[in-house]
Amino acid sequence: MFTLSRKFISMTNPTYSYRNVSSKVFIFQNQFDGFPKETDVKLVKEDLPALKDGEFLTEAVYLSVDPYMRAYAPRVKTGKTFMGSQVAKIIESKNSKFPEGKHVVGEFGWRTHTISTGKQLPNGFPGAWLIPDIGKLPLSLALGVLGMPGNTAYFGFTELCQPKPDETVIVTGAAGAVGSLVGQIAKIKGCKVIGVAGSEEKGKWLVDELGFDSFINYKTDNIRKKIRECAPNGIDCYFDNVGGEISSTIMLYMNTFGRIAVCGAISGYNDKQPPKATIVQYPMTFNQLRMEGFIVHRWIDRWFEGIDQNRKWIDEGKLKYRETVTEGFENMFHAFTDMLRGGNVGKA
Repeated sequence: MFTLSRKFISMTNPTYSYRNVSSKVFIFQNQFDGFPKETDVKLVKEDLPALKDGEFLTEAVYLSVDPYMRAYAPRVKTGKTFMGSQVAKIIESKNSKFPEGKHVVGEFGWRTHTISTGKQLPNGFPGAWLIPDIGKLPLSLALGVLGMPGNTAYFGFTELCQPKPDETVIVTGAAGAVGSLVGQIAKIKGCKVIGVAGSEEKGKWLVDELGFDSFINYKTDNIRKKIRECAPNGIDCYFDNVGGEISSTIMLYMNTFGRIAVCGAISGYNDKQPPKATIVQYPMTFNQLRMEGFIVHRWIDRWFEGIDQNRKWIDEGKLKYRETVTEGFENMFHAFTDMLRGGNVGKA
């Protein structure tokens, strides 16, 4: 039922004393200039103080790498822990809401051990939330299909694209953590689905295992020709993960009153100069398209609705997942840059 590749960033054989705990931490040394360089981060050791009332101590189990980290990097102050979420185990607690032995998803950044209160962050998102019972499913899914990427796909696609049966949907970044789920949800909703990705291996996975109707290789295919072949009656919904020229091209083939959900712009994250693309006002106007960007925290008050629905679809065999995982905390930066190069299939 599941397609799962497991290599993993895992913390095995932990060595710590509750009285004297140290954390390995990646510090953001330099703002990225183009593609991230290894010298832009520095791995250091940090001694942690004893817990105060209301605090709890966690040890990282799985850490997430996501495209948004590159987009949001300019907002991270140098000299601070680099951003990111993780699944972590509570190993000591003075907070009754976060008991020892439980696992949380925490916005703790690239660090092995963290002291937290779980309080709400400035963006309104909780600093940590307890992972609900997910049965025999891997805890790592709380960073993927049963976490932020899963909710991004669920809410972003269903709320903004509002798909209808027999409509044609196209997804860029289709083999990634979000895109692969969007395409499957579109199939659940009775749509025809076209996935855009960067290798034949990824395309085979999308079509043969996830049930996409067709695949476009943006690196080798004639995009306009392939869109005409795959969508002879036009495109009704577009879930955009990449931006750039390919997005401008896709919009030319959208039907009247088509809907576009803009999740990201991966194609331009590492550009030193603002990228140029064909203007989109012509198709937007003539085809009367609706285009809306979003951040998944918009649906924070419905967070577990998305998790519960995706879990149900997994149990029913309607939603499959895949993970590409790098072993060892010291390899965080390499996992991050590999993801930015498109080296992952599914969630990284």
